[in-house]
Amino acid sequence: MGRVTLVVADDHRIVRGGLRLLLNAEPDFEVVAEADDVESARRAVLAHKPSVLVLDLNMPGKPTLPEIPKLREEFPQTEIVVLTMQDDPAFAREALRAGAAGFVLKRSAEQELVGAVRAVAAGETYLNPQLGARLAVEPPDQLPDGLTEEEAELLRLVALGHTNPEIGERLHLSGRTVETHRARLQHRLGLETRADVVRYALDHGLIG
Repeated sequence: MGRVTLVVADDHRIVRGGLRLLLNAEPDFEVVAEADDVESARRAVLAHKPSVLVLDLNMPGKPTLPEIPKLREEFPQTEIVVLTMQDDPAFAREALRAGAAGFVLKRSAEQELVGAVRAVAAGETYLNPQLGARLAVEPPDQLPDGLTEEEAELLRLVALGHTNPEIGERLHLSGRTVETHRARLQHRLGLETRADVVRYALDHGLIG
């Protein structure tokens, strides 16, 4: 995967310092800039073009959540991990729908943030496991676009951030077979990115 560069955006200097220490402890991670609001985060991303932006959801100035689609459109090369105290699944749902690739609760940051950054830098999704369990729902009775139950479950698991080997274990398939099915299914549905899969799953009731 190579070196992962990061911008950390949080309005509390002590929190930013702790996150910098946590992330820089990884030999392949480098925090290249810090920010204390959305506008300074945008400027830092523009200047450094990091792999990942770690973005606090509650900062002064502009509301953060509506800015996520704008940041993704302006900087498609930078994945976004939302870091927040909000443990309401509705916030996770909206952040993922807006284009965030990861959602980590601040109380779990020490245990989860490094893994979340690695996941999104590799093109996967990361969702706090407790929130993921609360978002997960059974596929609707009427599946969209002619999906089979197995295809709907595969998309649901991708949207919830499971890796190909994890999905294979659940569906009793090899990781390589999952990768092949996933690529064909995304091509059929016109879903180019992981974010597209998340939005599709949310829009069609595959996750809550």
